[in-house]
Amino acid sequence: MKCRISAAIAMLFLIALSVVSCKKDNSTQTPVSDTEAQTISQEDAAAETEYDDITELGLAAGADMESGAIDNGRIATDDNTARIRIDLFVNLALKLGPCVTITAEPNDTTFPKKVTVDYGDGCICRDGKLRKGKVILHFSAPPRKPGAVLTITLQNFYVNRAHIEGVKTITNLSANGAVKYSVKIEGGKVSWPNGRGFTYEGTKTVTQIEGASTIACADDVYSIEVRTQIKYANGITVTKNTESPLIKPVACHWITKGVLKITINDRVLYLDFGAGGDCDKRALLTWANGSVEINL
Repeated sequence: MKCRISAAIAMLFLIALSVVSCKKDNSTQTPVSDTEAQTISQEDAAAETEYDDITELGLAAGADMESGAIDNGRIATDDNTARIRIDLFVNLALKLGPCVTITAEPNDTTFPKKVTVDYGDGCICRDGKLRKGKVILHFSAPPRKPGAVLTITLQNFYVNRAHIEGVKTITNLSANGAVKYSVKIEGGKVSWPNGRGFTYEGTKTVTQIEGASTIACADDVYSIEVRTQIKYANGITVTKNTESPLIKPVACHWITKGVLKITINDRVLYLDFGAGGDCDKRALLTWANGSVEINL
């Protein structure tokens, strides 16, 4: 990808916190209290962030391998057989920290390839979070190649006290020089030692709609379509769907167009980012019997 926008996409889900400002509507189910709604929104946003971090990890590993393939300084030879040196993953190691072990199989320039990021029994990463377990990356091809599939599996993986599970599949759908990729999470689950937790399923499609003809990032604009669902054991279900695609220019900190539908049980809210494409942090949150303008 020419430019990364995952952080901006992750930021989108923090707006779910705004549901606590809403008044109760005429729900047929037992209403979700504002306190519970806030807790759910915080947990949902945290889960989105962690799953997006896993995506970034996979893309960073892929970018390091691709740069190594054309940088002779990162390729060593043993008996005339090309292999990946451990410093191939210099950018990924810098991102994660020195306590992580990164291995590649086969240890050469061919694909498909398996890369294992091993946090061991506990590793405090550069972002200050304690991680343990393994993240296993299966690359069908270099990730920038159209049609390439990156499958990410988690093995006894923890972030701080949260146990994170699931399989994440990232498919490169790019064509005609424009970036497009899909992200799918299956069997997702987040749980804590206190017994609280939820299942998680979701899909996200990101399509570049402007800027493909230039090298610079500043003129890139992306269209984002999202569908996610989390389910708690107590019956609470939270879904987020794009009613119209969310438009995110790289040159703007915020989403500038589109509508996101948020449902907690049968309590339905809509977050409207506008139709004019203005770069501002305002959005309109509406529900059955009210609305409020919020700052993202």
